[in-house]
Amino acid sequence: MKLMPYSLGALPLTLLALLTPAAAHAGPASAPGDVPGGHSASEIGRFLTDFYGDHGPSANDRQNHVSQVLKDKQKENTEADVLLCAQNEPQDIVIGPVTVLQDAGIGWATVTTHWGADTTDTFTAYVRLDSQPIRIDDVICAG
Repeated sequence: MKLMPYSLGALPLTLLALLTPAAAHAGPASAPGDVPGGHSASEIGRFLTDFYGDHGPSANDRQNHVSQVLKDKQKENTEADVLLCAQNEPQDIVIGPVTVLQDAGIGWATVTTHWGADTTDTFTAYVRLDSQPIRIDDVICAG
């Protein structure tokens, strides 16, 4: 048996000790009133589900519900769709649970795209809690 020079056993306790009271309550929000002056996890989840639909965002959503940063990224990257982290249209899209970090003013969810032959890919979509109207602020591709 090979022993590792370190142990991860204490890591969860250390992380728990580092959480401030505000950060401890910053996990997934579930009611519209959870984020004062901003979008709740359930609102973000509904938005992402509508935005991505089954095959990707509409032209209207791309124009009206995407940050300027992402629009500029798309102009620079003509070979791939930065909102889908792909070159083609997926067969289906599933939005995972939304996490809201109130102190940072942001919420996010993992988006899973389904392709032929049981192939999937994932990326993370970020939404600013104070965006008006609600919009995708950034997308980080998994690979």
